[in-house]
Amino acid sequence: MISSNIVRAIMTVTALVAACTAEAADMTTAQGAAPAAAAGAEPSPWQIRLRALDVITNDSGRVDGLPGSDLSFSNTVIPEFDISYFFSDNIAAELILATTYAKVYGGGSISALDEVGKTWLLPPTLTLQYHFTDFGPFRPYVGAGVNYTLFYNQSGKSARSLDVKNTFGVALQAGFDYMVDDHWGVNFDAKKILLRPDFDANVGGAGVSGKAKLDPWLIGAGVTYRF
Repeated sequence: MISSNIVRAIMTVTALVAACTAEAADMTTAQGAAPAAAAGAEPSPWQIRLRALDVITNDSGRVDGLPGSDLSFSNTVIPEFDISYFFSDNIAAELILATTYAKVYGGGSISALDEVGKTWLLPPTLTLQYHFTDFGPFRPYVGAGVNYTLFYNQSGKSARSLDVKNTFGVALQAGFDYMVDDHWGVNFDAKKILLRPDFDANVGGAGVSGKAKLDPWLIGAGVTYRF
């Protein structure tokens, strides 16, 4: 389920963009009409977004050699910043920048461990997108790309230590911008990251290893600005 924080974020950014649009309209009225040449100017290839992001993990994993073992992970809501570069009206590359954390819990035959530990993640993700331009201010897009997640500041709880390994993942994406003028818009975006890092841990003095199937959904809403 999409967090209520995301719903509130959609309402907030919509109000923010409406306010910015009204201010821009007042400035235009005060300054007069722009020259015709400026109206036909090509937009900048650079675009940025600021989103509220709901990170929803897949609760699955295993500890090697322990039949019935399972893992689950905490979900988080975080701010996220991304930069896009448009090679043409339809083709763009997007880089997202954010950091979050995940608490790791034992499940199945190791449920007695409860919270195993905690790790922070830095998951820069680069996607190549196709933007549809036939719907006026409504501009949907799809994309695919690569993710590389770095795990840092890791600590054990019921485990003495936790070491999740950095790894690559595949990213799939769909979303849309709704542009209220040439520069400002609102955005909704959904990504699926196929992310399954290996890990080592020390539990009760015994070394164990396994695989964490995080595979998170990244559901975001925010503000778009095209330079």
